[in-house]
Amino acid sequence: MTRWISTLEAAAFRAALGLPPSVVRRLAGRPLILDGQVLDTPTQWLLRLERLAKEPPIASLPIPDGRTAMRRQTALAGGRQRIGRTEDVEVPTPAGPMRARLYTPTAVVDGTTSGLLVFLHGGGMVYGDLDTHDATCRLLAERAGVRVLALDYRLAPEHRYPAAVDDCWAGYQWAVEHAADLAVDPDRVAVGGDSAGGYLSAVVAIRAANAGVPCAFQLLVYPVTDHVTVSRSRQLFARDFYLDQAFMDLAVESYLGPGDDRADPEVSVQLTEKFPDDLAPALVVTAGFDPLRDEGETYARTLADAGVPVELQRYPGFIHGFFNIVGVGRSTRAAVAEIAAKLKAAINPEV
Repeated sequence: MTRWISTLEAAAFRAALGLPPSVVRRLAGRPLILDGQVLDTPTQWLLRLERLAKEPPIASLPIPDGRTAMRRQTALAGGRQRIGRTEDVEVPTPAGPMRARLYTPTAVVDGTTSGLLVFLHGGGMVYGDLDTHDATCRLLAERAGVRVLALDYRLAPEHRYPAAVDDCWAGYQWAVEHAADLAVDPDRVAVGGDSAGGYLSAVVAIRAANAGVPCAFQLLVYPVTDHVTVSRSRQLFARDFYLDQAFMDLAVESYLGPGDDRADPEVSVQLTEKFPDDLAPALVVTAGFDPLRDEGETYARTLADAGVPVELQRYPGFIHGFFNIVGVGRSTRAAVAEIAAKLKAAINPEV
């Protein structure tokens, strides 16, 4: 019965987001303008649907229930995206085997060598897994023609800092060392992720440069970069736009222990005093109605000031979480496809 309810729910969700634009505009309500930006109409309708459904905020639930809710929400938003092949694998780490999933796009399913994106999911270091970001990884792989290796790193509060950082670094090193086994060019390995995964990717890129491990590119999608400074966007968008203050507070309180320093550069990468030479070029993506917008853009400017090649792309009408909305609507899927095209240009131009 649960399966049928889920199927019906998914169909209704797709239908609601697939209505003609003029109908969606009327249903969404008057255009919302804040900080000189207009909220994307389908996104405004999505937020209204969430309120109408009385969907409880994830942070208000017990953590196991919140994790289940996130899997359900991302499955609805992501849909079922095509992919040439997927394979669940285990990656050895000092803490034990880590689950991972390798996505091979149709373009290279014959074994052709490609670039690789080591993908680190978001979720505040508390939520998220291989399934919450499955749809996005499929779309990135297919559109960019790159293999994607998603890592299921340890989560807080069961495993506090630096468990997630250490797992992601171990997984990244393993991917580079086993590039030939993965049919990957070791000089075209990138790291990337969204939100918490963007933060973890930034740390991995810095570790790679310091250790002399190849890293061709870093894809940072609305990364959390600063746990010390309260930015203007954190104040402006702290409620009503999916990612809220309660979630952010729960995330940092779960991730950091009493003795951990929020100003540690491996916790707040924005506070890195000196970036290593040969730090990988970065694409930093932000959303206009996201509490994390300003710190992501500040980090992009900090990288640029340090001489790191950076492209900053803001999607002014979107909210935090748009990277997972690839199975419904049009605007967010088009944005993720655009991001995939930039990834392709960076590490897979000939495929």
